[in-house]
Formats: sequence, structure tokens, C-alpha cells
Amino acid sequence: ESFHRLPAPKDVVVYSYNFRSLLRWSPVKVDRGLVLYTVHFKTGAFNKWDEMNCTRITQTECSFPMSLKERRWTVVLRVRAELGQVTSNWVETDPFVAERNTTIGPPKVNSVNVSSNSVLISVTPPFGSEAGDVLEYHVSYWENATSTTEKETKTSNTLFKIEHLKELTVYCFSIRVELTTYSDLQLLGLQSVPECHRTTVS
Repeated sequence: ESFHRLPAPKDVVVYSYNFRSLLRWSPVKVDRGLVLYTVHFKTGAFNKWDEMNCTRITQTECSFPMSLKERRWTVVLRVRAELGQVTSNWVETDPFVAERNTTIGPPKVNSVNVSSNSVLISVTPPFGSEAGDVLEYHVSYWENATSTTEKETKTSNTLFKIEHLKELTVYCFSIRVELTTYSDLQLLGLQSVPECHRTTVS
């Protein structure tokens, strides 16, 4: 039996960033011929394997279709290698739930306006929110001196001000998003790259 089987794909992992998810795996090496891959999925609600839009594909990744965009669904995926009539065993993933397992990226900083004692920041959230989402921005900021104490402020506005700053002083800030979902799960996103700006003179 094992002579008629291909090696199974290895390193089978779901990558999910800002609720955009895909399955990736390492290529199966054979001496000759082109190995193709087929991916199936099933949800927690229906214990039945369905085809994804990745049947007999050459690439080693498969994006989730629109039909799997529900963040709360539990999804299990499986992939196998195929060469002519010969196939590998299926490799299954652990159950994946986007609203638990996705990585949330930093918000996009659109503009920064500096005055003598404040910095006004405008941001865009990293993903389109759904009904019931509560987004909060954690803003860390510090004086760009040698020994610094970092302060943090939280806001749910996409336009906010860091106040009570010293004039003609360089301040740096970094922002991350905290998402509280409809089902009260909390996800803390990645920090943005720090940005530094000098306050003006009054």
C-alpha cells in the first residue's frame, strides 16, 4: 500500500491576518512529475467535507472562500498531494476560529498634526468591522529622551489627541488595536511602528 502513496504535505498551517485567512503547506518533493494539491473544509455545524476552490492546484496555499468568512465558525481543513492516480494521506488542521485565531495588524496612521502642547492623530482601523465589534486604540507615547517613562491612553475614536506635552520636545507614539467582539472575545493587535514628532513653540 505504502508504495502507492505519495508523502503527505507537511507544515500544514492556517495563516490569518486581519480576518483574511489561508492554508499553507510545504511542497511534496517527488523525482518526476508535477504534484497537485486538493483542499477540503468542514465546519463545526456540518460534519461533512466540502471542496474549497482549490482542487488539483499547483501552488502550496489556498485562500479561504467568501463562504467561510464568518468569524465565529469553527473550521477544519485538510489537504492531500496527488500525482496522476496516486494520492497521499489527508493532513487535517486543528480547528480554526477566525475571531480567536486571527492576528490583528496595527492601525494605519493617516495624519499627525503637531502643536506646542499636543499631537492630533488620525487612524484607520486595520479591517472592516462587523456589527457588535468594539474597537479601542491603545496609544503608548513617550518623550524621546534617554530614560523615558511610557504613558498610555485608550480611545475608541479614530481621531484623537495626546495632550499636556512640553513644547519643542520630540515625542514618539505607537498604537495597537483591541477588538472586543460580539461574543465578548478580546483580541489585542500588533503595535504600530513608532513615529516621532517634535512639538512646536507656543
